[in-house]
Amino acid sequence: MTQQVPRPFDPLDWPPEDIADPYPIYRLYRENDPVHRGRSSSDGRARWYVFRYDDVTRVLAHPHYGHDAAPLLASIPPECESLWRLVGNWLVFMDPPRHGQLRSLLAGSFSARVVARLRPLVAEIARDLISDTGQRSTLDLVDDFAAPLPILVISELLGVHQGSRDWLRERAVALQKASSGRARDYRRAETAATELTDFFSWEARRRRHDPEDDLITALVKAGECGSVTEDEITATCVHLLTAGHETTTNLIGKAMLALLRNPAVLDELRADPELLTSTVDELVRYDCPVQMVTRWAYRDDVLRGHAIREGDTVVLVLGSANRDPLVFPDPDELRPRGRSNRHCGFGGGVHRCLGSALARAEAEIAISVLLECLPGLHLTDEPVQFAEDMVFHGPQRLVLGTCGGSTDA
Repeated sequence: MTQQVPRPFDPLDWPPEDIADPYPIYRLYRENDPVHRGRSSSDGRARWYVFRYDDVTRVLAHPHYGHDAAPLLASIPPECESLWRLVGNWLVFMDPPRHGQLRSLLAGSFSARVVARLRPLVAEIARDLISDTGQRSTLDLVDDFAAPLPILVISELLGVHQGSRDWLRERAVALQKASSGRARDYRRAETAATELTDFFSWEARRRRHDPEDDLITALVKAGECGSVTEDEITATCVHLLTAGHETTTNLIGKAMLALLRNPAVLDELRADPELLTSTVDELVRYDCPVQMVTRWAYRDDVLRGHAIREGDTVVLVLGSANRDPLVFPDPDELRPRGRSNRHCGFGGGVHRCLGSALARAEAEIAISVLLECLPGLHLTDEPVQFAEDMVFHGPQRLVLGTCGGSTDA
């Protein structure tokens, strides 16, 4: 019998326990209202939430749906000028052909060859971070390890001094909070946007006089050839900083949380380290770091009998799609062997995550180093605290026991 679903679907109103585990709510909508009409926007446009895998992947790949920044920019308060200018030049909010042109400039920096070259550096950073925790009996996996690791890696790619790590992370997190739509988060994001714009504008000017072997220099050279504008150089640096660290932080944090909650899988991984690659893919499916992405309808369409009108907002619930039992049998089980890797945890279509190979490598190395250097790592009685964010989803505090500290790295 069809169950009545609560209306409307609105993650901004969820209590902490639902943010920590949204999957029962997803299941309810996926089974009973898989293309769900939420609250309309202020201009009367419909807002749809899509929960099933086939519908999510169809929209991700369909040219009638896009990610142009205009609808999002219209929602940014007019006083947030720096945020408006920054977001308007982000790769993720561009459509073809400009999207393809800018993405092609960046693709080489995230190629398999570059990722392979970075792996020893990632491992060195991971070991240093664990060493820095000393012989403490507990650590906060997020603050002590999962957050600094990817920001140090993306700083290396950009060519930014690693002494700026904490400063950059604080502003990157504030910038991401704008996705909540809350007035207080817009104010914080505007301040962060201004400061990050100034920071990377200065870095770009420095590269013109003192070029280096880094991504900022590559963007500056492309700008000298007319391939990118000054605003696009700065915005791209900020976008790579935010996209390159917050999602990977969430991936590492949620991956270790899932493994520690599934000791049989963890034991299997310890016994067979070759299983790590497929395990990371399964962890992305099981609890992806980005739970929802937004598209806008460029033309009228029909999804499961619902009329989608041009200009409507369509929110694709990746976390729900990745647990669709029609595609992934027993989807609520963490199963590293024999599982299809058709998940959409890194998005899909032309906007599929540019840095997915690097994110996978960072997660693989992070898990491997944690298990090697902290073999007694375990959950504690302290509750896991999740950030109030159902887009960039993950723990903001995850205290783990180390059984007396790290081993020699």
